[in-house]
Amino acid sequence: MQIGEVNRIYSMLIPIFEAWKRADARFAQTYCPWSLLSQKPPLPESYLLGAPEAVFHNPFGEGSFGREVLQEYVSTYYNPGRVHGICEEYRAAATIDVEHDREDKEASKKIECPMLHLWAEGGWLDTYYAKDGGPLGIWRQWAPKVQGQAIKGGHFFPEENPDDKAVLVKLFLSA
Repeated sequence: MQIGEVNRIYSMLIPIFEAWKRADARFAQTYCPWSLLSQKPPLPESYLLGAPEAVFHNPFGEGSFGREVLQEYVSTYYNPGRVHGICEEYRAAATIDVEHDREDKEASKKIECPMLHLWAEGGWLDTYYAKDGGPLGIWRQWAPKVQGQAIKGGHFFPEENPDDKAVLVKLFLSA
């Protein structure tokens, strides 16, 4: 995330800089993809292409969004170009994105537009960052106008609970 001119922001993550700054052994165990998929090629790509189904059955589980959606996710991981793109996202998150966030933080840049942040109730963001005031506590350092809440669902809560997500996003965008 590089802070720029926008009218509204919708997010499901905390700032990458903040996530890496707080990373510890529990983070590494729970969110091993962040470290693994950010490694240089071809290791991460080989891992994902070698067992696409396993990526979604462990550690995240199937969730409650149905077989058809699960198969759509899995099919993405059979495409080498898409897998490489996914890994490039993780590589950027561990390098240039952190640097951009650090520069913005050091320059005291803030996101001044309204921002909606949603996360899975009882999930990683809901529990791991509790000591920091939860996801909103972290985001308020970056975006004073942030609002949001946890919603029912797991790692893939937007697909698991599309109705609640849609209601909250519509309310946010209509304000």
